[in-house]
Amino acid sequence: MDGQWHGIGRRRLLAGLAGTAALAGAAGTAAWWRGASGARLIAPDGPVIGRVEATRRRPGAATVTAGLHPRPVTHDLGGPVVTTWGYADTGPGPLLRARAGDLLQVAVTNDLPVSTSVHWHGIALRNDMDGVPGLTQAPVRPGDTHRYEFTVPDPGTYFYHPHSGVQLDRALYGVLVVDDPHEPGDHDLEWIVVLDDWLDGTGRTPDEVLAGLRSMGGRMDGMSGMTMGGMEMFRSPLLGGAGDVSYPYHLVNGRVPDAPVTLTGRPGQRVRIRLVNAASDTAYRVALGGHRLTVTHTDGFPVVPAGTDALLLGMGERADLLVTLADGVFPLVAEAEGKTGQGRAVVRTAAGAPPPAGVRPAELDRTVLLPATLRTADAVALTGRPPDRVHRLTLGGGMMPYRWTINGVPHDHAEPLVVAHGERVRLEFVNTTTMFHPMHVHGHTFAVAGGGARKDTVVVTPGRTVAVDLDADNPGRWMTHCHNAYHAEAGMMVELAYRA
Repeated sequence: MDGQWHGIGRRRLLAGLAGTAALAGAAGTAAWWRGASGARLIAPDGPVIGRVEATRRRPGAATVTAGLHPRPVTHDLGGPVVTTWGYADTGPGPLLRARAGDLLQVAVTNDLPVSTSVHWHGIALRNDMDGVPGLTQAPVRPGDTHRYEFTVPDPGTYFYHPHSGVQLDRALYGVLVVDDPHEPGDHDLEWIVVLDDWLDGTGRTPDEVLAGLRSMGGRMDGMSGMTMGGMEMFRSPLLGGAGDVSYPYHLVNGRVPDAPVTLTGRPGQRVRIRLVNAASDTAYRVALGGHRLTVTHTDGFPVVPAGTDALLLGMGERADLLVTLADGVFPLVAEAEGKTGQGRAVVRTAAGAPPPAGVRPAELDRTVLLPATLRTADAVALTGRPPDRVHRLTLGGGMMPYRWTINGVPHDHAEPLVVAHGERVRLEFVNTTTMFHPMHVHGHTFAVAGGGARKDTVVVTPGRTVAVDLDADNPGRWMTHCHNAYHAEAGMMVELAYRA
């Protein structure tokens, strides 16, 4: 083989390479390959990848080492005990922390009964470390250890999870915080809050849910089965169709509402809340009873600070909040948007009984902010420049049959969206479905067009078009997809690929 993949269809290519240890070698036999369109494209481990990576290192940067051990585990959710797959014996996986410019080295030892991977969500890292089997690496087989090594260039709140099937809908996720060495620190406490929808170990696995959706084309209920035809779709006045899966539990930091985690502080203290929506099919409306929230960052990047009563986060989105603590005991509630149920935590600055499970702060019905409406901070705004290239991504599909597409085809039939290094690229997400889709771009942070927030995941509601701009400064092969895990696995993915 001479390194040129001439005219191979996407289905045949992925079927022939995904799941084989030969993939890494096949992708790396040359600095480029050819897609079916004939475009000569950069491979994930071409020389340019290393050259760009070298520019990210900070003088005097540290090397941060860690290990992840995906395995079957038993989790106590605060009453319900479930068997699942996870990186730790409780809650989310280990917190990983580094400073911008540090080199992160993570050894992943797979003791699952199936292959896995780790994707570093939101990080503009080197392409061959992005963690997408069949695209940037071979899958990590059972019993094997895979080493990820990359520079973390930008401070912010990020997270990690598999990019293998619907493994995200287990306990296979954790938070990666990249600290800014120059940040003054204007808070007294930091609180990392991870939201998740939960069904694994309650009588049905995520793989069974996906199989049911595919085979019957309806809504899969995590407890009681399926509603035929999807006629009882979850709906939100802000998002439209709000998901496909009914979850028996909604968690905050791995706990059900009856057994919440507690943040203890003093009245008047300022708390930085790093909020992560790690759910697979659920957006959350979040409020802290008795408090106003100030949003300072979204998806890791600073915004013009905005006050709000509540915040609505789609799957894969993150937000940093500042709040000044009042005197008392208060519920932090993450309401499942358009669905039934909530996650809950407690903030305590005084003695007293905690609010009961099921409490619903009035703030949830006041001002509700969506991150895409925020304005970017001047320090991270893209320079004024028209796009050199525009790609229109029409989001399609539905429940009957259960098939989700971009530009009319699922990912295994899709040709790459080709860009050139140095271009300003506009992606226009056009939602023709009745569902909302949190669209995520790997390896890049984009700006919502018109001076909007810098993000890597943006919610696109039914009938709307959201345009985002990015600088094509990180060469390689990058997935762009809906961060509803079931939509992505059912086809709503496409590749963003750099021309050699």
